Amino acid sequence: MANLLTEYRATIRPKLTADFKLKNPLAAPALKKVVINMGVGEATQTPKDLDAAVDQLAQIAGQRPVVRRAKKSISNFKVRKGQAIGCVATLRGPRMYEFFERLVKFALPRIRDFRGVPTESFDGRGNYTLGIKEQTIFPEIDYDKVDKVRGMDITIVTTAGADEPARALLIALGMPFARKT
Repeated sequence: MANLLTEYRATIRPKLTADFKLKNPLAAPALKKVVINMGVGEATQTPKDLDAAVDQLAQIAGQRPVVRRAKKSISNFKVRKGQAIGCVATLRGPRMYEFFERLVKFALPRIRDFRGVPTESFDGRGNYTLGIKEQTIFPEIDYDKVDKVRGMDITIVTTAGADEPARALLIALGMPFARKT
């Protein structure tokens, strides 16, 4: 498996610098961080679900996630202020590139009837958010030990200020965008 960070520095960054007519190669768009968020709504009823989600997210991300707590009480959802309701892992540096490579090359192709990720999920500032319905697409997760299927949100934050440079960066890094018909 080729290291995506060295590939970015050697070939992708010079290509993006030329494509966008930038004078400084460091002005080329790059990955800033990847945020993996797993909301666990069932944690209000059964706190053990949160422990399982934290363990699975730690296996996926390669680092221990932070437990997120409710900011305010919402009686309709049976949530109290300060109650643990999810977990998040923020990846930067080489670990971020390693996760991104695993996501693109191994996890996304394992999705059933996969036709590519949507192209409309950019936020206007060059960041891309992807929703995944089940954690079992990652090879680190042992399917036999999964008690409940949980989804997650993956936000890819780039240094690009707009959507077009960010899209070009993600395409160069191998993100399989859906083709328009």
